[in-house]
Amino acid sequence: MISQSERKASTLKRLRRISHVLDNAIPIPGTKFRFGIDPLLGLIPGGGDTLSAFFAAYIIWESAKLGLPKEILIKMFSNILFDTFVGSVPVAGDLFDVAWKANAKNVDLLEEHLQLPQSTKKADKWFLFLLLIGLILFVAIVGTISVLLISFLFSLVTGNR
Repeated sequence: MISQSERKASTLKRLRRISHVLDNAIPIPGTKFRFGIDPLLGLIPGGGDTLSAFFAAYIIWESAKLGLPKEILIKMFSNILFDTFVGSVPVAGDLFDVAWKANAKNVDLLEEHLQLPQSTKKADKWFLFLLLIGLILFVAIVGTISVLLISFLFSLVTGNR
């Protein structure tokens, strides 16, 4: 039988791996900078940022299951909202994604909490449910606006209305 501490360690390792792939997996030759697939996914209008947000939501979900309090989950949520909002700007948003690394920030928040055992009350399931529904709605709205804006700009450039 797997102990609770082994389960936490396994979950943390998995979340670190996901975060690394999303934010730091690819080194830029000749520099100390790295980026992941998050900014590359962002190049796909509408859908890429949505896919990235689902990975981010998974990190938040698993973090909540590990007992994070509402305050830290709200910080994680705001990191993703900011990443999604700014990341939705074509090209400039993808460059921003290279530097912001919301998923790495969120895993760092999780690790900090797990290293400093505190007597904080973990978030309840309804709070987490509402938080994730809010994230999904926000991402859907931003994605829809991005697609509509790109379609509008394309029609202006091509003259097809």
